[in-house]
Amino acid sequence: MISQSLSKYINVNGRLLDLSTPQVMGVLNVTPDSFYSGCRAQTDEAIADRARQILEEGASIIDIGAYSSRPNCVDISPEEELNRLRYALKILNEVHPDAIISVDTFRASVAEVCVKEYGVAIINDISGGEMDKNMFDTVIDLQVPYIMQHMQGTPQNMQDSPHYDNLMRETFLYFSEKIQMLHDRGLNDIILDPGFGFGKTLDHNYELLSHLEEFKIFELPILVGLSRKSMITKLLDIPTTEALNGTTVTNTIALMKGADIIRVHDVKETVQAVKIVQKCRNL
Repeated sequence: MISQSLSKYINVNGRLLDLSTPQVMGVLNVTPDSFYSGCRAQTDEAIADRARQILEEGASIIDIGAYSSRPNCVDISPEEELNRLRYALKILNEVHPDAIISVDTFRASVAEVCVKEYGVAIINDISGGEMDKNMFDTVIDLQVPYIMQHMQGTPQNMQDSPHYDNLMRETFLYFSEKIQMLHDRGLNDIILDPGFGFGKTLDHNYELLSHLEEFKIFELPILVGLSRKSMITKLLDIPTTEALNGTTVTNTIALMKGADIIRVHDVKETVQAVKIVQKCRNL
């Protein structure tokens, strides 16, 4: 098990979020086509109820997505994505004004509006700046924590034929170059996401999970998003609706290998896993 003797913090709207205890990020999708219907919310009541559930079950961050990034998803316009986010963020600012909100977007213009107009605290970019070359300039200007994910390709083609000569080496090179670029320009709060399911085969995903502790070399927080993904459903030959147990197992492995933030659909079960792993770690 990975030791976490040094406290780690990220600055979220002027508050320090302590990552020495792993944090749980709950998913709220305001899309009609995200791969898991259990976390879709499109009406005022559904958005408010889902946010309340996330917080009451113990998550410290709400991650809102308005662009479905599942394989072969429909590529909606920036305007449509932003309209969906505006609708949801207005509701959240009214019912949970103190909540830490992350927005899942790869578009710099969308990120800028969400931070400046709605107080969003974190930007979660599935493309690590690859799908919008203005993203790095924007998050540096905004000075918000930036979740930088690894992805091979785009959501529309990432699962067509993912290939790596050396998965770990190529992923490390991807991160090291981008981290250096951001650090050199004054952005310190960077969170790494290996990108499970984004341009990876089943074996690629489990190789990443089995070597997750190696990402600690970057001395940055690590986020994992394993929740109900195909690496679980395909291996176990089950539908997404039956993937909670597999999700909890993989999240527990990730926690034991040093994950700092767990992004999930099922918050309560993940909070319980964090408590158990922390109890073992602290003895």
